[in-house]
Amino acid sequence: MARRTKRLWTDDEKRSICVQTTGPGVSVAQVARRYSMNANLIFTWLRDPRYAPEASAEPDEACFLPVEIVDRPMHDDNKAAAGPVPAAGTIEIDTAGGHRLRISGAYDPEALARLIRGLSG
Repeated sequence: MARRTKRLWTDDEKRSICVQTTGPGVSVAQVARRYSMNANLIFTWLRDPRYAPEASAEPDEACFLPVEIVDRPMHDDNKAAAGPVPAAGTIEIDTAGGHRLRISGAYDPEALARLIRGLSG
């Protein structure tokens, strides 16, 4: 029978693991599996102010974004951009950071919101 050894975690490792639990859609159990450890240990660290991630200054809440509906994408000189027009049932989003998202068919609104937050952050 294999002998178990107790793993010792540095303070930086504990902080890093605790911060990973704050990601959107991430559970403590997922992080625990990633490190082959018991989730209860992470919950213990999360209660300890030395390792607990700092609370964000702004709560993650819904907000309104400016939206412009156009027939075709436009360039800065207000001429219609060359290229195909999105098919019906397609959502196209240009972010301030220069990214363009094109979503066709069914989609998960929460997953889309996480993607947009990630690109705008």
